[in-house]
Amino acid sequence: MSRVAKTEYGLAEMSKSTKRISKLLSLVLRHKPEHLGLQLDENGWVEVEELLAAICESGLSVDRSMLDDVVRDNDKQRFAFSADGSRIRASQGHSVSVDVELKQQQPPAVLFHGTVEKFVGLIRESGLKKMQRQHVHLSVDVATASQVGSRRGKPIILEIDASKMSADGHQFFLSANGVWLTDHVSSEYITFPDC
Repeated sequence: MSRVAKTEYGLAEMSKSTKRISKLLSLVLRHKPEHLGLQLDENGWVEVEELLAAICESGLSVDRSMLDDVVRDNDKQRFAFSADGSRIRASQGHSVSVDVELKQQQPPAVLFHGTVEKFVGLIRESGLKKMQRQHVHLSVDVATASQVGSRRGKPIILEIDASKMSADGHQFFLSANGVWLTDHVSSEYITFPDC
C-alpha cells in the first residue's frame, strides 16, 4: 500500500470514528444520558472526565483530544464546553428536560424549516410541533434548512413568518450554535411551496 493510500485510509477511518463519537454524544447529551450511566445537571452539563470514563467503559477508546476535535469540528456545533472546559453539553435538541439557559431574542423577519413531502400534509393541519424535543428548530437560511430536510429524503423548505409570530407574542430563542427555537409554529405562519 502506498503512503498516500495509507493516509487516505487513515483519514477515512478517523472520519468514521469521529462520526461515531458524535452520534454517541448526541444520544447521551440530548436524549439518553442513562445509556452510559450518566446524569445531566439541570442545565444539561456533565463533567468531561466522567463522560470520557463512561465512554471508555462502554468499549470505545476516546481521550480528551479526540473529544476536543469532535466538539470543534462538528459542522452544526451541536456540543459546547463550559468556559473552564471541565463540562460539556449539547447546545440544543434535547428530549430530556434541561434548561440550557436560552435568552429570548427577536428573530429575523423570516426563518426556514426543512422537512420532506410526506410530512407536509400534517404540518398544514397542525403546524410545526416540537415532537419529542423541547423546541421546534428553525434555520436562518434556505441552505441550512435544505440540509436538515435532506436527511430524510428530498427536502421541502417551509418559510416561517417569524416577524408576525413575534408580533403576535410567540417567543423565540437562539441556541449557542445558531439554531432558532420556538415552542410551536401554527400553519397560519407558514408559507408552503407547491408540492
